Amino acid sequence: MHPKDDLGEALPALVDRIVASYFADPRTQHIDRRHLPSRAATVEIVGLLLELTYPGYIGRMGLTRHNIRYHVGELLPRLWELLVEQLQECLLSDCEDEADFDRRRQTCREGAVEAARRFVEQIPAVRAMLAEDVQAAFDGDPAATCTAEVILAYPGVLAVTIHRYAHALQRLGVPMMPRIMSEYAHQLTGIDIHPGATIGRRFFIDHGTAVVIGETTVIGDNCKIYQSVTLGALSIPKDERGRVIRGTKRHPTLGDGVTIYSNATVLGGETTVGAGSVIGGSVFMAKSVAPGHVVSIAPPVLRVRPPQAEGVGDAAIDWVI
Repeated sequence: MHPKDDLGEALPALVDRIVASYFADPRTQHIDRRHLPSRAATVEIVGLLLELTYPGYIGRMGLTRHNIRYHVGELLPRLWELLVEQLQECLLSDCEDEADFDRRRQTCREGAVEAARRFVEQIPAVRAMLAEDVQAAFDGDPAATCTAEVILAYPGVLAVTIHRYAHALQRLGVPMMPRIMSEYAHQLTGIDIHPGATIGRRFFIDHGTAVVIGETTVIGDNCKIYQSVTLGALSIPKDERGRVIRGTKRHPTLGDGVTIYSNATVLGGETTVGAGSVIGGSVFMAKSVAPGHVVSIAPPVLRVRPPQAEGVGDAAIDWVI
């Protein structure tokens, strides 16, 4: 290696500068602190949940009624071990700066065990809801050939599956881990569902890319949305010091049987889309709609001209991508 190809004498000074930057602004470092949930372990938990949810489709193949109990008996202890460990890290991280942290260690351990127990007990009920979601996807998409295709290939089903488990953890008061799960689903599918969003039964996201569903969204039963739909906040309330007020209802409510077509945007915590309503493509709305209504925008005016001789009239449109 040529002497000038490495840092050489500049290395100690650069190390000092980088380390100094850590302590100059503590917001982007986790030094002198021990507890933090592991993203890798959380992703493993998601994988185990998917195997338990869709046996024979995800993970081990060739399962039979004779070996399924053994298979579940293998998965559950590993899931339990990871859950307790990561839930404890979440709870400890949330209170690590408090003065009585040493006393709270045992409380956090007990809280993690209790949360893990309550969570795994919900798996059968969550699976029942997901079975209805799978059926809704099959019924709602004429291109689907079977429910197996829906489970194996549809990003909307994957995103909703992970969301239902993340939402269950969110309702148990677990910090950070539900959001790690939802952002993992976002990374995989392009669908961004905050774990706080409340979603009813038989929910279907068709295509799914660029769908955004905000934290305080409430969605009824039998709803269907298409790609690039945003259920977002109209404005973010702030206190007298200009800080965001958290925990307020900022996102819309959809009644039962609502359909929202692609590129539509529905904003605001006070905005309600009444049951059975249809929101057309590219609609932007921030006010409520009564049940059974159809909301659409006027179609754009298209200008179409016939071919013209070269050099005559307007310049031809020529795109190169």
